[in-house]
Amino acid sequence: MRKNYLIILSLFVVIMAKAQENEGDIEEVKIHARAKVNKEREEFKRHAQSTETLSEYELNRNNPNLIEQSLSSIAGVQVEKRTIFGGQRIVVRGYGNDQKFNNWGIKMYWNNIPLTNADGITILDDVNFGFINNIEVIKGPAATLYGGGSGGAVRLYSRPSTKKGTSISEEFMTGSFGLFQTSTSITDVGDGHSITANYGHIGTDGYRPHGKSIKNFLNINGEVKLNQKQKLTLLASHGNSLEQVSGQISFEDYYNGIDNGNQAYIRRGAKTKFVTTRVGLGHIWDINKNLSNSTTVFYTGTTSDRIAAGAYETYSAPNYGLRSVFNYSKDWGNFKSQTEFGIELQQSRSLITNYRFKSVSIDEEPILRPLYDGSYFKNLNNQSNYFAVEKLTYKPWELMFLAGLSINEISYTRNDMLALPGLFIIGGVDRYNKNLSFDKKFKAVATPHFALQKTWQNQIFNLSYSAGYNAPTSATSFITGLNQTNNDLIPEKAKMWDLSVQGLLANTAIDYQFSLFSINVKDKLTQLRGVIPNAELTPYSYWANTGDQENKGLEMSAGYVYTPKSSFLSKIRPFVSYTYNDFKYSNFKTYLASAPTADYSGNNVVGLPKTKISLGLDFDTRIGLYWQNTYSYMGSVYSDFANGTRVNSFGLLNSKIGYRYSFYKFDMDLFVMGNNLTSQINYTFLFYGNSINDSDNDNQYNGNTFTDVNPGPNKAYFFTGFHVKYNF
Repeated sequence: MRKNYLIILSLFVVIMAKAQENEGDIEEVKIHARAKVNKEREEFKRHAQSTETLSEYELNRNNPNLIEQSLSSIAGVQVEKRTIFGGQRIVVRGYGNDQKFNNWGIKMYWNNIPLTNADGITILDDVNFGFINNIEVIKGPAATLYGGGSGGAVRLYSRPSTKKGTSISEEFMTGSFGLFQTSTSITDVGDGHSITANYGHIGTDGYRPHGKSIKNFLNINGEVKLNQKQKLTLLASHGNSLEQVSGQISFEDYYNGIDNGNQAYIRRGAKTKFVTTRVGLGHIWDINKNLSNSTTVFYTGTTSDRIAAGAYETYSAPNYGLRSVFNYSKDWGNFKSQTEFGIELQQSRSLITNYRFKSVSIDEEPILRPLYDGSYFKNLNNQSNYFAVEKLTYKPWELMFLAGLSINEISYTRNDMLALPGLFIIGGVDRYNKNLSFDKKFKAVATPHFALQKTWQNQIFNLSYSAGYNAPTSATSFITGLNQTNNDLIPEKAKMWDLSVQGLLANTAIDYQFSLFSINVKDKLTQLRGVIPNAELTPYSYWANTGDQENKGLEMSAGYVYTPKSSFLSKIRPFVSYTYNDFKYSNFKTYLASAPTADYSGNNVVGLPKTKISLGLDFDTRIGLYWQNTYSYMGSVYSDFANGTRVNSFGLLNSKIGYRYSFYKFDMDLFVMGNNLTSQINYTFLFYGNSINDSDNDNQYNGNTFTDVNPGPNKAYFFTGFHVKYNF
């Protein structure tokens, strides 16, 4: 496959060179900035803090379901994942790497539907990223508009088509790891409606042992105009996702390019399976020339089965609520007032069972412990967010002042379904002599946001202060080992100063962003380990507020669209993003197993590199050929609080070559893409902080070998495919 790729690349260069010799004078084309810039400027003005977006162009530079490839190109954002198409963990400005799995502290949405449930947890396995055509990332605390989340907000969009008519499209992709991927869409757009129905399928053997992925998605997205002032919106999806889990390996195997998976996971058939139905029905109403409202009621129902090295878990949860936002705008002579206020309410009701595996030798079949050694909980979680933001602009100076405030509340109720009297009386002995039920409500938290924004020609200058918070989840609010509520636990709070500039240089198509920020996270939530006295020092885990974290950083990004006046090339598009992190713990103390209390103040925050860089260079030709190149560099990171284990840096080179052509009523795009073309050793997921030194008694390693890393493909891999659209 690599040979074919190089042949295609050589032919591409030869055709380009030959065509340039014969190309005559070309009519001057007006210079435009990158496709994402207009939306990016709009959201930057609205949120008054550093915001970046990805348009459909950026999302399709690679396989769109490899969402880490596109999201990680944004300065200040990194994405890890446990499986080939699942288990994503998104980190924004140093926040989000605390959970061992899934996402916590970053609020996420799909259109106006929260992907983050009422417990504050986000799982992305059930999202069809191939159906997403726009992403925006609000960096740093954004609780004023989006509730709990110290790290910011990530908003995914499936925007309705605006091109009138009916069309049907098919996208197909195949390649390395036995990939078979399709996406079929039907779209109809008229004067008063736009609706798209989509079916997507992904099947692959994966690049790791026991690494198969099978996903099927049904999606409907659209809007219907009721009258001149009102319209309805709909997003409905059904996803069935299965990801086999290979488990983590040792660093020695990782650096030597050896990946046999983790037998403790593979022998148990480890997997994550999610079946999710999600519906959001929205109403947009221009009440009068000054006042408008957007309201969405939503429902998400998820069932899952998860098997890991130590447990088999089943989960069922409906999550529902509404988000309603009013916008009021009024001109007062030289002043303009813009007010945004609203509410977001969520409730989830879940049933979750957890069965524990016995530790057995490598030649024995895995078996489960008795039911009374596991758990069965019924949870009721509630989360509410009330917010108001006022923007006052002095129009002659194009100077805007923003002041916002939100009130956020969260509560949990958990019933232990195994604590029913007499349920486990065996031989006259109660085998389940505990009750893990509890109620907890955190006090309302107020989070302010202030900003001063100045627009000058094509430049936007913004100085902002924003606050966020991250409440403990229902799972972290109870100490199972001690059978008691963790009453000392309080939400962590974040305060951020952000100086950002965004704009276009002079009259060119060079766009840029520049941000300096400082985030102070107080009362950091960290998982610790303790031992129970007088019980043979039985180990248990719990969460505590361990101290503070200081995240200071610099982010820069720039892009350029160059249109040659007389050339075979129609466009040349370079871009760069650069991240510098100086993230440190302060007054940070923790406890590892039986070790004494340790003070890690002044150490680097785990899992975050000092430097992260993305470079891109794209070429478009006038005959439809294109060539897109991306290089991403991830600096070295520390995995432990003591900064004793340093994980090496790596750089990945990806490239895509394609040919676009329209004829009759067809639009065609044929392409081939290669990832990790220089065959670099790299990882996709690490265990950090107090999660390190993972070891299962019945894996293939000896008891002194720790398994903390999930490797990525260490050889070049390739995909090829096409996208064809027929316009009726």
